[in-house]
Amino acid sequence: MAIAKNQDIKLAVDAIVFGYNQNELQVLLVKQKFGEMANKWVLPGGFINNDEPLKDAVIRELNEEAGIRVDYLEQLYTYGDNVHRDPRGRVVSVAYYALVDPSQFNITAGSDAKDAKWFPLLKVPKTGYDHNKMIQYASTRLSDKIQYQPIGFELLADKFPFSDLENLYITILGKQIDRRNFRKKVLASEILIETNEFASNVVGRPGKLYQFDKSRYYELAKSGWQLDLKFL
Repeated sequence: MAIAKNQDIKLAVDAIVFGYNQNELQVLLVKQKFGEMANKWVLPGGFINNDEPLKDAVIRELNEEAGIRVDYLEQLYTYGDNVHRDPRGRVVSVAYYALVDPSQFNITAGSDAKDAKWFPLLKVPKTGYDHNKMIQYASTRLSDKIQYQPIGFELLADKFPFSDLENLYITILGKQIDRRNFRKKVLASEILIETNEFASNVVGRPGKLYQFDKSRYYELAKSGWQLDLKFL
C-alpha cells in the first residue's frame, strides 16, 4: 500500500447531546471563544489526541466544554465529503449523539467555550461549521430508532409517571400516538417497574410512578426488540 505524501488532515469529534425537559426535546450547544467561529454557537467537540480513542475524545470534550458526562453515546456519521467544511483546514469529524436528563447537570462553559446552553430542537440557531446538518441527521436517527428500540432511560427522571414516557415518544416522533395501545405494548414488554409512589404537583388524580428495569431494558436493546408502532 502506497504511503500518502504531504497529507495534512485533522480528525475531530462532535457531540449532538439531546435532553428532554417539560415535553420538549433540547440540544446542547456551546459558544466558541476563539478563532474564526468566535461567538458562534456550535456543537461540543474538538480534535482528538494522538493516543486517544474516539469515544474517549467525545467524553473528554463534553466534560471540558460543558461540564457534563454521558452514559448513552452512539456514533452517528463521519463528515468529510465537504473538504471546506472547516475554515481551519481539511478536518474530518466523527459525530456522536448522546441522550441525557438535563436536570441531572449544571452545565458550565469551559476550555475554549464562552457559554453553554440548552436550545429547544425546533429553535436551534444557525450554527458554525455544518453542525445544523449534524443536528438534523441526529434527530432523524433518534426518531427512527425510537420506533424499534427502547429509548428513554437516559432522557427521563429515575422515577416518572407513564404519561411522561408517552409524551416523550410524541415529542420525538412529532405526532400523536394511540395512548391506550402504546401503554399496552410497553407494559407487555416488561421494561417498566411499577413503584408504590405517586406523582406530585399534578392536576387531578396523581398517577403511579414507574422506573425502567435496567437489565430487561438493555437485554431487549441488544436482542433487536421492536415496539411496533404501526398503530400510530
